[in-house]
Amino acid sequence: MANYESDPRAGSRTNRERLYTATVEQIMIASADAIYRAWTTGFDGWFASPGSIRMTARVGEPYWFEVIHEGEAHPHYGRFLALEPGRLIEQTWVSGKNGTGGAETVVRIELTAEDPGTRLRLTHRGFLDADSAARHEVSWPRILSHLDETLTTSVEYEFRPEHHNF
Repeated sequence: MANYESDPRAGSRTNRERLYTATVEQIMIASADAIYRAWTTGFDGWFASPGSIRMTARVGEPYWFEVIHEGEAHPHYGRFLALEPGRLIEQTWVSGKNGTGGAETVVRIELTAEDPGTRLRLTHRGFLDADSAARHEVSWPRILSHLDETLTTSVEYEFRPEHHNF
C-alpha cells in the first residue's frame, strides 16, 4: 500500500513534501541477471516503445523513452543513480499526467536470486500525492509480470543494440 514515510535523503523542503512511496515485492521466474539486462540494455523489448529509447546504463547517465498506452504517448526520463549487475538498479523516474505528475521520483529495484528464480523488490518513492503512489503500486505488478513473461516465454530474449544510444 502507498504510504507516507520519512526519508532521510529528503533534504529540501520540496523533497520533504514528496514522501509518498509505492513498494512491490514479487517472485520472478527469470534470473536476476536476465532481469538486470532487460532493465538496463533491453528496456524496449518489454517496456518502452521500440525505437523510442535513449538509454546507456551508466551511473549519472540520463535516459529517455516513451510508452504508447491507449493510443497516447507518455514520455519518461531520468538518470541512473546506482547499478550493481544482477543485484540493484536505482534511477530517477519522471513522467507526466497519470504518472509522476512531473515529479522526479526514484525507482529502486533490488534483485535476490532464489531457487528457482528471483525475488524482486521495487520501491518507487517521491510521489507528490498518495493517489499517484497508489496508481503505481497497482501498475508495477502488472508491468513486472509482463517482464517475467517476456523473459521466460520467448524463445530467446534478444538484446537489440540498434534500439539503444551508446
